[in-house]
Amino acid sequence: MSESEGKTSWHPGEIVPDSGIYECVCGGEHHWSTDVKGHRFPPLPSNCSGEYWTIKAQAHPDDGRS
Repeated sequence: MSESEGKTSWHPGEIVPDSGIYECVCGGEHHWSTDVKGHRFPPLPSNCSGEYWTIKAQAHPDDGRS
């Protein structure tokens, strides 16, 4: 798990560090995004009051790949 050297949240447009399911942190109904390592995070939904994405579940935890 790289998580960009301890970083736990990413703004829209930043590079996705690990493939997985990310959630916005708006404090209400959560919005989910499945993102691929190396791609950019999408914009948050227009009705979202959050400011960033945080990892909810990694796509391949502890699979031995680099």
